[in-house]
Amino acid sequence: PRIQLRFFGGWDFQAPDVDAADYVSLGYHKGVPLGSALLNNEAAKAPTFMIAATKDGEGANLDRVQVIKGWTKDGQTFEKIYDVNWAGDRKIAADGKLPAIGNTVNVKAATYDNSIGAAELTTVWTDPDFDPAIRTFYYVRVLEIPTPRWSTYDAARHDLTLPDDVPRTVQERAYSSPIWYSPK
Repeated sequence: PRIQLRFFGGWDFQAPDVDAADYVSLGYHKGVPLGSALLNNEAAKAPTFMIAATKDGEGANLDRVQVIKGWTKDGQTFEKIYDVNWAGDRKIAADGKLPAIGNTVNVKAATYDNSIGAAELTTVWTDPDFDPAIRTFYYVRVLEIPTPRWSTYDAARHDLTLPDDVPRTVQERAYSSPIWYSPK
């Protein structure tokens, strides 16, 4: 899929910024784009990230936007996934996980419909666990709603039965380049 994804990091993004007509200009003016380094702001406040994702015009709707944060501490590598925006009225569960969006795939016909998900997901997110003393990287992952897997299309086209261990659906994804934070 050709999901459009914009990802900026800075210190002063506000929620209305991502809804501005010139949000891309604001992203460059107030921060750095994906693939860049975000330098220490000396105020030790947490970075903010402006994220905008738009579905492929011919593809599936979007399920969710996630920020993946990675760092090392005491020789160990860590990674944490944050669900930062999603379609529908789902809520983060007590276990910290976002429930699945649902599934509109008709396996026998190898079709799906865009009755769930969103055409666009935008947000400004602040790292709630920021430690200004630790080198960190952030990148964005965008997930589509479930769609038929290539083997499901082939099975429908050629009237075949798939083995039980072959997945019927897939959630296509888009990834950004990272933004690196480095303390002084």
